[in-house]
Parts: sequence; C-alpha cells; structure tokens
Amino acid sequence: MPYVVVPGGRVPIRMWADPNEVEDLAMGQLRNVAKLPWVHGVAAMPDVHYGKGATVGSVIAMRDAVAPAAVGVDIGCGMTAVKTSLTVDDLPEDLSRLRSRIEAAIPVGPNAHKSPVDVRRVPGLGGWEEFWKRFDELPGVLRNRRERAELQMGTLGGGNHFIEVCRDTEGSIWLMLHSGSRNIGKELAEYHIEVAQRLPHNRDLPDRDLAVFVAHTPQMAAYRRDLFWAQEYARRNRAVMMALLQDVVRKFFPNVTFGEVISCHHNYVAEEEYDGVELLVTRKGAIRAEKGDLGIIPGSMGTGSYIVRGLGNPAAFNSAAHGAGRRMSRNQARKLFTTQDLAEQTRGVECRKDAGVVDEIPAAYKDVDQVIAQQADLIEVVAKLKQLICVKG
Repeated sequence: MPYVVVPGGRVPIRMWADPNEVEDLAMGQLRNVAKLPWVHGVAAMPDVHYGKGATVGSVIAMRDAVAPAAVGVDIGCGMTAVKTSLTVDDLPEDLSRLRSRIEAAIPVGPNAHKSPVDVRRVPGLGGWEEFWKRFDELPGVLRNRRERAELQMGTLGGGNHFIEVCRDTEGSIWLMLHSGSRNIGKELAEYHIEVAQRLPHNRDLPDRDLAVFVAHTPQMAAYRRDLFWAQEYARRNRAVMMALLQDVVRKFFPNVTFGEVISCHHNYVAEEEYDGVELLVTRKGAIRAEKGDLGIIPGSMGTGSYIVRGLGNPAAFNSAAHGAGRRMSRNQARKLFTTQDLAEQTRGVECRKDAGVVDEIPAAYKDVDQVIAQQADLIEVVAKLKQLICVKG
C-alpha cells in the first residue's frame, strides 16, 4: 500500500498502516514526536502500536538530538537467521529431544551461563578483548555488572524473544532467533532516560518520555558511547547464541552446513543522511531496509516469519516493519485466552504450551501476512518460514 500522510506537529507522519486501525494512544505518541523541535521526519510501519516510552513500529529521524526512550530499553534487540543444508525429510518425527537440547545449551528467561561462553566457538567474530575493555567506560554505577553481563552473553531472555527451527516453502530448514542486549542494555537505557529527563531543555515537552540529548553536550557523548556499546553487545549476544544453536544441530546432524548468517537490529539508532542532512535515525520496532539489505520479519510463535530484501524507500527512511506487532497487551491476552487456546493455535509446533507464555499466543499479534502486504514498496519477500520448534523463556 502507498503510505498515508497524517498531519503531525512540525512534520507530517508517513504511515504504512491505516490510521483508523491504530489505537489512539499510539497516534498520540506519534503526534507528540512530530512536535519535537529537533525532528526531521517520522514514519510508522504496518506493525505500529503503542509502546512504553515511544511507539513500537516507529522510525524517528532527528537533527542533532536523540530520545533514549524512543530507542526502548532493550537496546539493539533484533533477529538472526541462517539457512541450513537440511530439509524436512532429515528431521525426526518427534522434535522434543532437539528442543530439549537447545534449551539445555542456551539459557532462557532470566537465566545465565554458569561460566562465560568460550568465544572461540563463535566463527568470524573477533575483537572481544577490545569490546570488554570498553565496558570500563560505562557509567560508574553499572561497572559492577560486568560479571553478570559476561554470563548473560549468549542467552535468550524472556517476553517475545525466541529461538526457532523453521522450514521454508521449499522444505529447507532454517535456524532463527530473536534477542537483544539483556539486562545490561536495559540498565543502560534506564540510566540515560533518567539523566535526559532531568535536563532543563526537556521540561516543557508534551511527553517526558521524549526527553532528548542534544549534540555537542557531555550527556549526548556519554549516551552515544553507551548506546553503541549496547548495540554491539546485542549483536554479539545473537552471534554467540547462533553458534551454540549450530553446535546443537551439528550433534544431531554431523554433515549439516550453514549458509550466510542474516542479522538485523530493530531497536537502535544509526547515523544516516536524508535530504542532504546528517540525521540520527531511531528505529524502535523497525528494521533497516536499504536497497539490497536482507532482513527478518517474524510473526508469532504459531504463524511463521519472512526473510525479506530491502527496496530502499527514503520516504520510510529506508526502513520496514520488525514483525507482526501486538494487537493487544499482554494483560489482555492473559485474560482473554487459555492454555487450551494456546495449544490449539500452536498445533504442530514443538513449544511451550503453558500459562507462562499465554501472553505470546498468536491471536495477540497482528496478521504477519497482512503486515508484509502493506509494505510492498519497502521490501520484497525472499522466503516464507514456518516454525517447527519454538523455544521461549
């Protein structure tokens, strides 16, 4: 669908969703962002919905400013996927043993490794010594978190994070996972959000969650340093998990080979140029979709996902949706659905079907096929996947 232009404040909002179907709270958040004096443009993706701090499924381009709450507390959250040489015919009928081995190899929920993962097991990713050296530059109140951050490197977390074994429409098997910067990213985000909210220039904003750091200040310099470190932590965390996941699969299938690893953030900030202006582009629940970029757009734990290629649409700041997007809150889902509903909606998927993940039931999410159809000018489909195993925290 072509995008719809909705009047904002200082700038219009370009929407790849029907404004009439977006909840009032989310539209209010988008309009508040469009009023900020630093904003250059705002785009809303098809999966747009209300979020804590700022709208999920939003792309915010600012001049010389960035709002830490608009990035979200899971800095660098994103997806990683790889195609394997396996086909559905190679898999056993009962996938429970493979799922159990994955859960044993990769801690989920709040859990961590008992000792740091040997990063020599992660091919093609060096610079670990320099990466951890930069930990000492983080705010002093967080420096005692290093041991925990090291033990959580290569762990999943909870909520909507997942590890999946999927098949595509040709019968090939893919590995896919979704996670971010774990607790250290959350604590860094919360620390800087609080710092931003105390700054004098943010006193009269329409929403205190939109407090910004501005260029050429020590607060902005500190935030950028910590932000980019946390984004790298998230990228490395997914790389370690993918290496552990591949190790598990190799034990079941010794002759397996793996293709090109696809990885993309969907909660992050990037320095990009549009309209001849250097901007800080915040994608919260959106992926970069520059021409040729490979990306991942997941649905829910029962509906499947898409591998896509960006078309490079500057009207959307070269972005696309990050997933199906929630159509109801977690509390609403828990009240509305039962474990029986969950079992029915995840039939055929080897996964948890207990009360602890009812809030992740497929019906709590938008239709991912429709989300894909609404952004035909942003991405093209490379592969459609359907999960066979889904691991959640």
